[in-house]
Amino acid sequence: MPSDLLQAFYIGMEVVIAVSSVVGNVMVVWAVRLNRSLRDTTFCFIVSLALADIAVGALAIPLAVTVSMELRAHFYSCLIWVCTMLLLTQSSILALLAIAVDRYLRVKIPMSYRRIVTARRAGMAVGVCWLVSFVVGLMPMLGWNNLQGLRKNGSLGTDNLVVTCRFENVISMQYMVYFNFFGWVLLPLLIMLVIYVEIFYMIHKHLNKKVTASHIDPRRYYGKELKLAKSLALVLFFFAVSWLPLHIHNCITLFCPNSKSPIALMYFCILLSHGNSAVNPIIYAFRITKFRRAFRKIWEQYLLCKDPAGQLPQRGSQTGCYRQRALPQNDDDDDDV
Repeated sequence: MPSDLLQAFYIGMEVVIAVSSVVGNVMVVWAVRLNRSLRDTTFCFIVSLALADIAVGALAIPLAVTVSMELRAHFYSCLIWVCTMLLLTQSSILALLAIAVDRYLRVKIPMSYRRIVTARRAGMAVGVCWLVSFVVGLMPMLGWNNLQGLRKNGSLGTDNLVVTCRFENVISMQYMVYFNFFGWVLLPLLIMLVIYVEIFYMIHKHLNKKVTASHIDPRRYYGKELKLAKSLALVLFFFAVSWLPLHIHNCITLFCPNSKSPIALMYFCILLSHGNSAVNPIIYAFRITKFRRAFRKIWEQYLLCKDPAGQLPQRGSQTGCYRQRALPQNDDDDDDV
């Protein structure tokens, strides 16, 4: 395929992904805002993930398209464009880590979960995730970049900081592989893998116990936890599948500098990573009943202007994303997850 046609195809796909990401994740935030039963700590972490995915569609993808055009720009202008994409990626993986830890605590300490995981602490966790994302993503702005390398090889004059804006021109592959990938992508993924294995082990152990005479059925509680854990583990799986190819490509670029990868492969890896932002709302719709119902009601009541008999749940008098209820009821108004 000619390079111009290939780039046009790439840009067209990026536009589709960007629109899908924004629309789908706005629906996620909207559903949590309107549906009282979706306002617990886990779904607030999901909102944080959705906000990062909205920013990917509205900001990171347009910047990625701009960088793909290889325009001439000031070094630090190009660098801040690229760093913006990096910090949004980091916020996504830290939101996934927070979700995994939250589900682990719900299964490990169900009776004291509400006392330990308060609304304030959950909000602080979201804030810390975004703060760490900014630090990790903006590290190249603090000096870990290719500026000195460009000066040494003559691509950049001492007083002239205008460069061809390409990712590998401004970002150090040592930073991308050793710090970003090994430290802040691969390690959290491995930690989350261990957490979900432990979650499934604990749930199955509780489900295999004999039911004692009690007003609370542990099978119902842990059965619902199992369904939600499977859905969130699926979100994690798609994140890994979407992002690992691009990071593996970066590893090949660093460790095999003489290898020349086809531009089509690079475009595929980038589209796969960006496509992850559009996938999560689809997973929620198919796997989590409360999201599916909320999406349907939003579509019918607000977009198609229908007036169904059952209105959307009211926001109530509480502020924020949290609705405190006694365990173990999974914060549900019904039996569905």
